[in-house]
Amino acid sequence: MQVVAPSGISERTLHRFVEQKQQWVVQALNRLEARVQQVESLAPEFYIDGAEIPYQGERYRLNVMPTRLKRIKIEFSDRFIAHVPEAMPSGDHSEAIRGALIRWMKLDAKLKTEQYVEKHAHKHLLSPRSISIRSQKSRWGSCGIHNDIHLNWLLILAPPEVFEYVVVHELCHIKVRNHSSQFWALVADHLPDYRQRRNWLKEQGSRLMKGL
Repeated sequence: MQVVAPSGISERTLHRFVEQKQQWVVQALNRLEARVQQVESLAPEFYIDGAEIPYQGERYRLNVMPTRLKRIKIEFSDRFIAHVPEAMPSGDHSEAIRGALIRWMKLDAKLKTEQYVEKHAHKHLLSPRSISIRSQKSRWGSCGIHNDIHLNWLLILAPPEVFEYVVVHELCHIKVRNHSSQFWALVADHLPDYRQRRNWLKEQGSRLMKGL
């Protein structure tokens, strides 16, 4: 959990405040966890031939094919193809394919993030120092004090325009560190329809957070 406080607040005062609010925070986290557990996951129950895989706001069929390769290889065109080693026990297929898909999607998320940054960074000189893709349970992205941008790989499951919105959101924090009217005006200058994109994430984000 991260605590944000105004500058000038002493560490002792901050600790005292957190202790006073500890029970409320625990209850709030428990309520949030309960709501998340009730949300239907986008992921299939098993990663087998014919399963539907969420990707960029759509669902794509998974085909499983035997291969002489020593490790699983993922390909994508109009569907996902998992090339599974012939020697791999069938009982291990589902979890192994899931892991391979996650690795593939993390790499794809990094590639698409770099494309969105290249598209928007030149405007207003919004150049990050670095970009990283992470596994995060509650955040879609962040921009550090040194302009390092971190993004949740699960954004690759969202429609491309939603993914782009989060990238732009974090890029704009390079210029404006808060969520003031100046910040949202900057976002709108890049994405005039950002509200629709943001609303999609608010409505569907809990499903994405369930992961694969």
